Amino acid sequence: MGSGLDGATIGGFDDPMTSFVSHTSVDCANAYELSEFWRGVLGYSMVPDDPNEPGHEECLILDADTGHSVLFIEVPEPKAVKNRLHFDLRPRAGSRDAEVERVLALGATQVADLRRSDGGGWVVLADPEGNEFCMLRSLDEAAQPS
Repeated sequence: MGSGLDGATIGGFDDPMTSFVSHTSVDCANAYELSEFWRGVLGYSMVPDDPNEPGHEECLILDADTGHSVLFIEVPEPKAVKNRLHFDLRPRAGSRDAEVERVLALGATQVADLRRSDGGGWVVLADPEGNEFCMLRSLDEAAQPS
């Protein structure tokens, strides 16, 4: 049994019976409103034959390029503690700082600023329901020498 994520066998990685992520689910109070926020952040779209509408208890958004989808599911209990799982996002184009400003304008709130003087680091944000996520530098920014 190998170790690391370099292609070595780890606890059955070579086993053809494995799983894949079908979609990412987010419990929330208002599926429609949160799906609209994240649709704007991620640039995802609704499923054409199943559009999200106010009052829907489940709303799905989809990245047409990758097939990744996020499903927002209404639950009765409120968010009580810090997320145990969160998104780390990178801007598709432009800078981390410009993307932070864009996402704040969409309704996010800034939780922590962990940017470093060398240009590295990230910003911790929260969506309108308090789910935290991080904004990293774009791949172009990260490739530039500091």
